[in-house]
Amino acid sequence: MRWSVVDPEVADRIDRLELDFGRDGFDRYGVSKEELKLFMSLLKVFYRRYFHVRTVRIEQVPDRGRALLIGNHSGGLPVDAGMLLASLVLDHEPPRLAHGMVEKFVQAWPVVNTLFQRCGQFAGLPENAVRLLEDERILMVFPEGARGTGKLYRDRYRLVRFGTGFMRLALQTKSPIVPFAFVGGEEAIPVIYHAPLLAKLLGAPYVPITPYLLPLPRPVNCEIYFGTPLRFEGTGTESDEVIQGYVDQVSTRITELIDEGLAERGVSLERPRA
Repeated sequence: MRWSVVDPEVADRIDRLELDFGRDGFDRYGVSKEELKLFMSLLKVFYRRYFHVRTVRIEQVPDRGRALLIGNHSGGLPVDAGMLLASLVLDHEPPRLAHGMVEKFVQAWPVVNTLFQRCGQFAGLPENAVRLLEDERILMVFPEGARGTGKLYRDRYRLVRFGTGFMRLALQTKSPIVPFAFVGGEEAIPVIYHAPLLAKLLGAPYVPITPYLLPLPRPVNCEIYFGTPLRFEGTGTESDEVIQGYVDQVSTRITELIDEGLAERGVSLERPRA
């Protein structure tokens, strides 16, 4: 009997992606079908068996066509991004591949950077984002950036200021925004301190330190809450004031989704009044 590290369910669902991988197994952006199967097989282990991820209202993600998935970033390491990618392949009908905009510092890590590209995760450049959306793909964006995953545990589930680039992108490409909240990441990797010297050595914005020292995730159950798609009118050339108003609406909706998830866990988080 031939043994393979590729999970049969994952292989089947990757085969069902409505993407043209061509005869050589690569799509037009260099995404490798075989490497994607390997990557998703690894993610499935964490998704199904380690974090036991549950999705709520995943049907809000369009079956076809462009969309921006916008949510909170948390937990020291981008566990949320990996689990979101897995959710769309494993639990969405039909399966869909989301493309993430990777932080610039990751481009300095040759092996990791190449792997990410082969799995559809690209450098966070505006031209890449526009091309993907105009090609009717799904884009995954965390407007908090590294500041989100770098939050300390005492600041858990409190959003830091969103960047505004995603909103101009959504308006420019006429793309709907699907808000989501990832709940559980803060408990999986409770960050209590950053190691600045080690971060400088690695070329990273921070290195998270947990109560048990290593930034390894604990097996905490996680949930992803999806909200109704939001559509905004404009061209992306609006004033900063208008754009910020739109961004505030998105962040407010994500906060509501976070609070929904915490309430289901029986957790009440006191937030400062506006």
